[in-house]
Amino acid sequence: MSAKVISLNVVHDVIPDVGGTVGITAIDKRPVTGHRQVTTAGISGDQRSDLKHHGSPTQAVYAYAKEDYAWWQKELGFNLSFGQFGENLTTENFDLTNLVIGTKIKIGDTQLRATAPRIPCGTFARWMNLDQWVKRFTDGERVGSYFEVLASGEISAGDEIEVISVPDHAVTVLDYFRVHTGDRDQVRVEKCVNCVDILPEVREKFSKFIN
Repeated sequence: MSAKVISLNVVHDVIPDVGGTVGITAIDKRPVTGHRQVTTAGISGDQRSDLKHHGSPTQAVYAYAKEDYAWWQKELGFNLSFGQFGENLTTENFDLTNLVIGTKIKIGDTQLRATAPRIPCGTFARWMNLDQWVKRFTDGERVGSYFEVLASGEISAGDEIEVISVPDHAVTVLDYFRVHTGDRDQVRVEKCVNCVDILPEVREKFSKFIN
């Protein structure tokens, strides 16, 4: 079966986030119909409140997989709605966790490049309102992927996802996530440090973990 976008989600409402960096959050994403323009600033009609942590061009679009939602629903014992994790794109038949950093994809006439995993934070935990959510999400290792926009275009639910190219370094979203969250396997750390598709400031941080 082909990989595709099954839900396109944008902010429904900006809500208070007591304890957050800016006091509000745009994590409340919900499905919308029709096509939406996608640019380096993100998806038309969407919003990001904490621009320091979620406002860079390398985090213009966040994607999460339907299959990972299914895993979490079984784990948590209740249903989740697409957009619940704050993603813009809910995908099907597309493995985001094992996606190689730097992979370029095409959706409609929009081109995206995978840049980083989602790192769970206090805002996400407050939104989910579940005990030890940051730890549970971290342990689950089903983190989705951020993308930067290489070519602007339109995206809608139902659009197929086409892989344009995959870098040879084989460093995955999960490799990046594991190092960021405390895994000090030296082979993995060195792979991430030498990965040109990871931001220089992140690679510099990871370099401190090399023994």
